[in-house]
Amino acid sequence: MIKISAKNLTWLEDAARSELKGCRRIANDGTVCFTPDGVGNYGALWTRDFAYMVPLFDLFDPKEVRQSIHYLVEGQRGDGIVPDRRQTDGLSVYEAGGVGHPVALPPLDNSAFLVLLAHEYVTQANDIAFFKETAFALHWAMQAIPRSAKGLVWNHPTMPHSPYGFTDTVGKTGDLLFCSLLDWKASKALVSLFKQIGNAHRSILYQRRMKEIEAGVQTLLDPSTGLYFAASKDCRQIDVWGNAFMAAIGFPLDDERRERIERFFVDRYDDVIERGQIRHLPKGEHWNRMLIPIKPGVYQNGGYWGTPTGWVLKTLAENHPATAQRILDEIIEDYQNRGIHEWVNGSHVQLPHYVASITNLLAVIRLLG
Repeated sequence: MIKISAKNLTWLEDAARSELKGCRRIANDGTVCFTPDGVGNYGALWTRDFAYMVPLFDLFDPKEVRQSIHYLVEGQRGDGIVPDRRQTDGLSVYEAGGVGHPVALPPLDNSAFLVLLAHEYVTQANDIAFFKETAFALHWAMQAIPRSAKGLVWNHPTMPHSPYGFTDTVGKTGDLLFCSLLDWKASKALVSLFKQIGNAHRSILYQRRMKEIEAGVQTLLDPSTGLYFAASKDCRQIDVWGNAFMAAIGFPLDDERRERIERFFVDRYDDVIERGQIRHLPKGEHWNRMLIPIKPGVYQNGGYWGTPTGWVLKTLAENHPATAQRILDEIIEDYQNRGIHEWVNGSHVQLPHYVASITNLLAVIRLLG
């Protein structure tokens, strides 16, 4: 298992606390909006970024978490679509990109993230009443996700949505790996929540959905590498983040398949990891289709990110602890020396005080104990 000194753990805890304090902005109705950066530049509550913060539940006021999730639920459209973000003035923004300048149709991940937010809060606060209040909205949100006959989240090639928000500029189409894994994780959460309120019908519905995804995902397997493609149509490329996420969330994998994923990070360390941060695709590759032009080597088309590092740590910690330790040591050193950024590449750093880069990492470090 990996080891972290008390000094470094304290530094990470203090850094996360500082970023969470700095990202608070108060909406017109008094709701606290936790913005994606620790200096509050964004001025809005992003659904997915908030979902990456709340697992550090002890660093929050539970009442503020409850109110913030309600703020997102209240912005849900009549067709079930969940806001990508909700601004402090109350405006719900459903698409990625600037207001009035959307990047494709609404992203395909926010329904799952809203469910995961609710599940985290209900579990941590022991507040099943909150789920009773929001159960229909969450179920309706999950029904708004387009799916293929295979049970996977589907992105139409001729009229694409932005997919997973950390690739919202990327034109992944067809059956999607990452969004389907999110759907599986959210469905698992709903199985538990609906059981708790005695709704056996919906609990069974989401159990079936999990089984469909488990079978459907195998159609994205690349037999030559034993890893999984990001999508079945455009961007049929090995999804580095997706493979790590799959292993980290406990998605059913046989020993051989899991070992293929683990060995990928060990054997191709220098192709996917820089200073403990992770590239979306192996070095030398760039996405086959973009929704907006992003030149190779930057942002979602070649940057190295801290957001997925925790998943890679969790994937490797048991069977490849030396590699996991190297990743952890390198990312802590980089954060301490250059600051916590959204992404980096060589000497280039972009968007300091990026909250998910520290909260997602620390949440996994805590789990690994």
